[in-house]
Amino acid sequence: MSARRYRLVIRDRFSGVERGFGINLRLFLVLVPTVVILPILIGLGAKWSAAGELGQLRAANSALLMENTNYRATTGELTSQIQSLEGVIDELGERAALDPAQAGAIQKLPALIKSRAAGGAATSPANLFATSAFTSVLATSLTSPDDTFGVLRTLLQALESRLSNVRRDVERQEALAAATPSIWPAHGWLSGTFGGRSDPITGEPGFHQGLDISAEKGRPVYATADGLVESASYSGDFGNLVVLRHDFGLSTRYGHLSAFKVRPGQAVQRGTVIGFVGATGRATGAHLHYEILASGRLINPLQLLTRPAVP
Repeated sequence: MSARRYRLVIRDRFSGVERGFGINLRLFLVLVPTVVILPILIGLGAKWSAAGELGQLRAANSALLMENTNYRATTGELTSQIQSLEGVIDELGERAALDPAQAGAIQKLPALIKSRAAGGAATSPANLFATSAFTSVLATSLTSPDDTFGVLRTLLQALESRLSNVRRDVERQEALAAATPSIWPAHGWLSGTFGGRSDPITGEPGFHQGLDISAEKGRPVYATADGLVESASYSGDFGNLVVLRHDFGLSTRYGHLSAFKVRPGQAVQRGTVIGFVGATGRATGAHLHYEILASGRLINPLQLLTRPAVP
């Protein structure tokens, strides 16, 4: 059955002219909904496209927020590390600053003793950055925050490694300072020096191995450095003798004591009372005979004694 057709007539009321158009009903019924629905579909498409773009923007915003949070966390972590390193550097700087008199005594130690304490080239907190390695790290081309954080992490890790070496050097320096005999072992007056002299009993030429410090009997005798009591016993011409063993091959001897205040194996610190002045052994009067040995060799105590005995 053929499709029904209709005729649409348009008449001009002034001139009476008529114009007619044939209309296919089936085509009309197809075109009208299309004309009506097409804008709606276009609008829905635009809406869906906008919704998709909005979703992408939201996802991008979430990613940026997360990235920003990560950067904040990383920045906080790096800041904390930097502050921690600054504290360590300040602490090591203070510890590395020796008393001038103590530093002077260390400088007068035999080279062998100082080399034992050094254990390699020392690095001070002041020159931590003065190396080609740090210069090359700081000169690295930075193109993104990730690059910056990566370089900072590398720099901080290198600093931590360097600080570990500095701490070791400072600790060894502190240990050497503690082991260096640097105070007078007793209050009194110097009655005998290190080196050649006439024997006080026989008058014959001889060599005096240490210092004689004359004082009243019973005056305290002090350890001149940190160490361990190696022996505290009667020893021939030395009479009552205390021998202290210090680190780095240093040792000290205290002779002619009237009594002991320490026992073998006891740990002592600089200034600990180890005995009392006396005249035991081969002595003409109350005094302390004091010796310093470095790697088993006698050295002149006067070159290390920079401070008076403990008050």
